[in-house]
Amino acid sequence: MAVVEISSGVCGFTTRIEGSADASLQVALEITSECSRIQDLAQHLTQVSAMEELFQPITETQTYRAAAKCGLHTACPVPSAILKAIEVASGMALPADVHMTIHTN
Repeated sequence: MAVVEISSGVCGFTTRIEGSADASLQVALEITSECSRIQDLAQHLTQVSAMEELFQPITETQTYRAAAKCGLHTACPVPSAILKAIEVASGMALPADVHMTIHTN
């Protein structure tokens, strides 16, 4: 199982993604968040095929299509985190933290 926790920034919402893959690399996703749009996304994205999801252009993934349908902000980090959870849960990537530092000069 892979667990990814996201603090999205200025919106103040947090999201938790749990992903577990079966032998055929179908990944069951459990997404919880304080954000109503992410809650909507969670209902649309309960299971994906890692092989299909991770080997196509980003705009054609089920994750990003559902994110657009649910009205997520363009810069929301949650869809990327979902794909990271799918990678790790399916064994296609090792677990490693991702960091984004934002500042102005």
